[in-house]
Formats: sequence, C-alpha cells, structure tokens
Amino acid sequence: MKTSYDVLIIGTGIAGLSAALALPKSLSVLIVSKDYAWECNTFYAQGGVAVAKDAADIPLHVNDTLEAGAGHCDLEAVKTLCSEGPRAIQHLIDMGFQFDTDDVGNLLYTKEAAHSTNRILHAGGDATGRYIHLFLMQQLPFPILYNTQVTDLLIDHSTCYGVRVSNNDRIFNLYAKKVVIASGGVGSLYEYHTNAKTISADMQGICLSHSIALRDMEMMQFHPTAFVLGNSVRKQLLSESLRGEGAMVVDEEGKRFVFEYDPRGELAPRDVVSRAIFKHKQATGKEVYLDLSAFSPEHFKERFPSIYFNMTNIGYKVPEQRIPISPAFHYAMGGIATDLHGNVLHVNDLYAAGECANTGVHGANRLASNSLLEGLVFAARVAKEIIATFDDRKLPCAFSETEEVLMKENDKVLKNELRHLMWNTVGIIRKTKTLHRSLNRVEAMLTQPIGRLLKLRLLVSREIIISALKRKTSLGAHYMKEEKTL
Repeated sequence: MKTSYDVLIIGTGIAGLSAALALPKSLSVLIVSKDYAWECNTFYAQGGVAVAKDAADIPLHVNDTLEAGAGHCDLEAVKTLCSEGPRAIQHLIDMGFQFDTDDVGNLLYTKEAAHSTNRILHAGGDATGRYIHLFLMQQLPFPILYNTQVTDLLIDHSTCYGVRVSNNDRIFNLYAKKVVIASGGVGSLYEYHTNAKTISADMQGICLSHSIALRDMEMMQFHPTAFVLGNSVRKQLLSESLRGEGAMVVDEEGKRFVFEYDPRGELAPRDVVSRAIFKHKQATGKEVYLDLSAFSPEHFKERFPSIYFNMTNIGYKVPEQRIPISPAFHYAMGGIATDLHGNVLHVNDLYAAGECANTGVHGANRLASNSLLEGLVFAARVAKEIIATFDDRKLPCAFSETEEVLMKENDKVLKNELRHLMWNTVGIIRKTKTLHRSLNRVEAMLTQPIGRLLKLRLLVSREIIISALKRKTSLGAHYMKEEKTL
C-alpha cells in the first residue's frame, strides 16, 4: 500500500469532501475515514443550508449570525461566511446538485430559529445532509481509506508530515506534504447527543497532546428537540425546521411555556429553548413534547420524510401524535484554532475545516444551518491555501511507528462515566462547584491505566471544563448558574 501523498484529509463529511473536490486531480490525495464514509454528521444533517438569497440579504445574514453568536463572533469570519456563501452554493448547483424547488423551478427558502428571513435551502425535504454527502461522494476522484483510526499527528519542529493510523489492528504511518483535519466535533463525550458514532474528539485530543491551541471549548451547543428515549447512542434529531414551520414545544398539559423564557417562544435561539425545556422539566416535573398538529399528514410526510419514517418506525403516529423531547448535545462551536484560510495556528502544513475548526464564525452560539455552509466555504479556502503554498520539494521526515495501546480493559466503564459526567455537569446549565468536582474526577481518570483513545477524550473533556471555569459569566450556550453563598 502507498504510504506517501501530496495531501491527506481526515474525515469524509462536507468539509473533507469539499476540500478534496477543490484540489487539482494531478495531486495524490488520500481521504481517511474512521468508519464508513457516511458515518459523519453531514450525513445526518436535517435542517438545510443557510445562505443569503441575494446581495441585500448578505448584511442581514451577517447580523443574524452575530446576534446568535452573542457578541462573541469574529466579524471578519462571519463576513467571509456570508459573503462567500452564495458563491459556494452556486458552485454546488453548477456541479449538478439539486436543491428543493417549487413547481416552476425556483429555489425554496424556509425559515429557522433566529433567522430574520427565509434563507434555508433544503434537499429531499429533511435529508439535506444525506443528499449533499451522496452527491459529493459521487464526484470524488480520490481514494478513501476506510475503517482507519488516526492515532497521532506526525509533527517535528512545528511542521506536520502526516499521521499515524490504526487499520485492521496494524499501526503504520501515512506521510503527506499537507494534512487537513475535517474530523467533526465532540458529540460522543456526552451521554445524550445527535452526532454520528464516530464523532469522539480524537483529533482535538491529539492536537492538545501536541500543545496545539483549542479555542472557545466552553461553547457547546445543545439542540432543544431530540427524541432521547431508546437505547441508541445517537439520539433522533427533530429538525429546527419543524419549529420554524409551526411545531410547538408544550408540556403534558399542552402549555407553550417557552414564551415565559423568551418572547420569541420556539423561534428563540437554540440555547434559550434548550434551557427553557431543561428548567421547565426541573421546576414542574412535567414531560415536554413537540406538538406537530400544525402540519397536515400529507405535507408532513412530504416535507419531513426522514423524520416521518424514523418516528413511524419507532411507533409514533406523526404528525397527529406528540413526541416526547429533551435537549441533546448537537454542535461544538469551539475547536482547533485556525485563521480564515484554515491554517492551524503555529503548525506548518496542517489545516482544519468544518466543525473541528474554530475560526470564530459561530461565536457563543451557532446560527441554525450555518454549519453546512461553513463546511463548503472554509473547505474551499483551505484547498485554495494548499494550492497557493504547495511545495513539492518538502523533504520527508521519518517517525516511529510504535503507538500506545489504544484500548484497555476498563476503558468502556470509564468512558460511560465520562459521558454521564459531561452531560450532567458540563452541559446546558453549569455551576462552578460541580465543574471543579468534575475536573478533579477527569484528572483522576487520566492517572489510571487507560488506552490512548480514552486519554484523548479525557484531554478534550478537561479542556472544556477548564474553559468553562475560566468564563465565569454566562454567554450564549455557556450558561453559569449563580450559586448561593451563606
């Protein structure tokens, strides 16, 4: 098997595939996938892609993104996303991708929470991510190495030369002149999450082990409406679009209580709605539901075919029957610190794009459906940067192929304890005292005889807790509950 490439891309979501498709076919490119290619968050993305409808909508999109980000966004990053977004979408359409249209072929734009106007494009109703993923895979001219776990970055003197991987119980190195991390977020750190099973913060942990900065790691977004009953690790997401188009959040008495927390009700930003549900459940002990009665059965089945199929399979009669809901971890605003061209700070020839990266575009709270757009826009920028700086004369550097034991006997027990700990103490509502207790427990776990993969999870969890402790006041998705002092 070939072990040296021009470009190596870690991840098969929208960012990784888009970056690959923007590179010249003359380069040797390998994409590394931890599982099958579709086990990524892009595949499960229901909501759609947010994009300015026209030039006049760009500043409005900028403003909505800044407002959702609670004053914590990087303005230049937001301007880049919103101004280059229409071009990225048009490029996708020019390649042959088809978004949902009306009877005469006009693009259909819908609305989601915290958007001031209809600007969300969909494909296949609520299957946008799956449709985009399949389309990008069909265009891909480069090979994918499946079922391959990246265990380390090969870095020497602040330059990246490739990665160490595990494939079929064999550890070996893959060398590349340029390496792109597009591995997604941190979902599996939490007990309740909507992420693909492969999303477990490995690359963020590897970056920490090399003293590569992670930024805004306290900023974790929780989706307010997920069906969390059942035994599956990934919880069934109930798209933002449902509330954007008329679904109501009610308690068991039918009360729309979210208006007591925010005048926008169900259309308030995700962090607000998540906290409202969480607090209402705690205060009243009542179950909370998503009421879908605003939809006719025919329209619901056509507009939300994936949700219809999944919930019907579970045994719910939708839209007639209300669905019990709970918030669940959904998206990491924090990630590997990069500039606006995807360069990982202070490491040569290493890039990051998509959810794993932090450009500052999402601030303290991601605006609904900005994530797929981010993947398209910043992946294109990474590819452009690689092309502009590619050096075929880069000298190779040899690294050892020995690696720590990846998994040990007690790891699964500790992993489940960590997921429970993160959900209960570093989730929707945080307290200084419990954060300190959780930090002490994570530190204690790190001293135990554990495998490398659990160690990486613990490193990232520790970073999230430390970041949460440093930000002493609430901001966006980071909500600190004041503790009474005697």
